[in-house]
Amino acid sequence: MSRFSNLDLGLVVRGHGRHYIVEDADGRRFVCHPRGKKSDAVVGDQVRFAEASADEGVIEAVEPRRNLLYRQDEWKTKSFAANLDQLLVLVAVEPVFSESQLARALIAAESAGIRTAIALNKTDLPGADAARDRLAAYRAMGLTVFEVALKADPEGSRATLSPWLAGQRSFVLGPSGTGKSTLINLLVQNAQAQVGEISQALNSGRHTTTTTQWYWTDDSRTTALIDSPGFQEFGLRQIDAAELWRYMPDLREHAHCRFHNCSHVHEPGCGVRDAVEQGLINPSRYRIYGEILEELQRKTW
Repeated sequence: MSRFSNLDLGLVVRGHGRHYIVEDADGRRFVCHPRGKKSDAVVGDQVRFAEASADEGVIEAVEPRRNLLYRQDEWKTKSFAANLDQLLVLVAVEPVFSESQLARALIAAESAGIRTAIALNKTDLPGADAARDRLAAYRAMGLTVFEVALKADPEGSRATLSPWLAGQRSFVLGPSGTGKSTLINLLVQNAQAQVGEISQALNSGRHTTTTTQWYWTDDSRTTALIDSPGFQEFGLRQIDAAELWRYMPDLREHAHCRFHNCSHVHEPGCGVRDAVEQGLINPSRYRIYGEILEELQRKTW
């Protein structure tokens, strides 16, 4: 038996620096600090903590994780969400979304074993057909692509998304202007109240738009949305360059190559390059693969 098993088990619903909000099984929330100098808990973690007072505690241990997502900046990779069931990537007819960012998010989820769907918002706008065309390759890969109009048809959008989200821990991802805040406010009736309550506890209201946030959408706390601001530059440094193709289903489907260690870039008898030439793999997807592969091959960390 673990020496931590007699401690309370809690869920990290928000963190900032060395301060965390931890929710126990009864829904009570505590401002917690980790024991010692190391601070590696992230939103979605199950932690063992000791109550220090009525609303404060000390995190003693982080329970083993099912999965973990990373974000990347110019200098470092940092974990930021754990134990997710699925990822919902929200894109829109306007502004035009980045296929490279979309691909990186999908690769990160695939490598972590997290199922994914895409939601195309603002389908009431004139450019909807062009946006559908850009997502055709993802539908062909077997990804679920929802179509919504969060402002023009909120109830229809709710009906479209709610069955897929029900009973799951869903990370919601979307670039600025896509409608992510509209989605959160539509599905989480007290979203602003939850943000305010947690910010007040952390005394960090100025950080409300820069921190990963856990929301319950129902009183029974069975369905959760996890929101992280902006369109995260997902960290892919944990992926071996030689394994990258395995996390791109359209490439994986055609990776019947002469050489078992084929890079799918220059070798003869490459099934992936043959599929690109035959129009079976979208050229944009293959270009993105090449860009990410080159980045991973250059890594020196």
